[in-house]
Amino acid sequence: MLYHLFQWFKQIGLKFPGSALFDFITFRVLLAMLLSLVITLIFGRNLIYILRRKLAGETVRDLGLAGEQTKKGTPTMGGLIIILGILVPTLLFANLNKVYIRLMIVSTIWLGIIGFIDDYLKLRAKRIAQQKGEKYKKGDKDGLAGWFKILGQVGLGIIVGATLYFSSHVTTWREFTGTPNPSDTTIKTVIVNGKVKHFVETKAPLTTIPFVRNHEFNYSKLLPAGLRDYTWVLYILIVIFIITAVSNGANITDGLDGLAAGTSALIGVCLGIFAYASGNFFFADYLNIMYIPNLAELSIFIAAMIGACIGFLWYNSYPAQVFMGDTGSLTLGGIIAAIAIIVHKELLIPIFCGVFFVELLSVTIQVTYFKYTKKKYGEGRRIFLMSPLHHHYQKKGYHEAKIVTRFWIVTILCVVTSIVTLKLR
Repeated sequence: MLYHLFQWFKQIGLKFPGSALFDFITFRVLLAMLLSLVITLIFGRNLIYILRRKLAGETVRDLGLAGEQTKKGTPTMGGLIIILGILVPTLLFANLNKVYIRLMIVSTIWLGIIGFIDDYLKLRAKRIAQQKGEKYKKGDKDGLAGWFKILGQVGLGIIVGATLYFSSHVTTWREFTGTPNPSDTTIKTVIVNGKVKHFVETKAPLTTIPFVRNHEFNYSKLLPAGLRDYTWVLYILIVIFIITAVSNGANITDGLDGLAAGTSALIGVCLGIFAYASGNFFFADYLNIMYIPNLAELSIFIAAMIGACIGFLWYNSYPAQVFMGDTGSLTLGGIIAAIAIIVHKELLIPIFCGVFFVELLSVTIQVTYFKYTKKKYGEGRRIFLMSPLHHHYQKKGYHEAKIVTRFWIVTILCVVTSIVTLKLR
């Protein structure tokens, strides 16, 4: 809103000292991150106090894990702090006319509402038990049904996929090596380092294949020639799968103090670099990656997300004063997935979201193997001492803070590897 206000002042001839700085994305990125930190640090404490008064405390199952009982009564639903830290700076400093900004605002609110309802229903079940004088035991059926969460994630996938496929504002530039037709409006001519280059503006559903020289892939090639008019169906299904998988991966990872928030902040740095590089024509040309018009503005949203996660860590690091709950974890996972799709780096998700991927995979392997051995031998067997993977290491005797720190280090390595793919082909 401030961005649009200063743009309006500029149009009517009013000038304020320093107002020209709002024309620079880098300046607004720094402001967004700084404001996000301030919001989460200052208003986070007030929100934690409110959540404590409303009995929004965590009920801990007895899983035999070290230190689990110390978490009892810690306020949850802290994801509201993260959502506030993301939305306020974005609304103030970003160009709200850009389709990517609007899409990310919708994604944040959409999954934030689903996660909030889930956390609220769990809180209500606890209150009802207390009013009846009964001892509350946390159960899987206290919150939203699993199918309802999936339905919400599928709904967001449809919104994101349909917008990216059909919106006229979503395009990419690819270098054109032939002789351009002067009447072709999709051909863009740009002088780069004294050389004339031609680019074609396309809406083809492209993605980036890491570590491959000819690294662009068109999803339509997955279909027979006669069915390529229905590429949009395939594309939306792929988007739905990615958003659902990453969102649930982040949700499962949120089991130790600071693990999900710290990991998400590091992934945000990776996505911010991707967004800024692909949204800047000269960086994109130098790195030989696809240029995506209007994308650079997304860096402001990502900066706000990074700031919100870091600010939340002030209260969520061990020992946690607040948990993000599904309000935060589902939202962060969905945001990360949507941004990865927007910047055409969804095939890199298993790398830079390596921790989310392994955590989700550990649960899948554990459940599948347990059911298989129970059917075959009459008794379920386990591969891990406990899933998700971070609980396996807790069972082995590692301190919670050590596990989180090492998972952060692994994420840093994954992020660096993903950034290297920009040039290593």
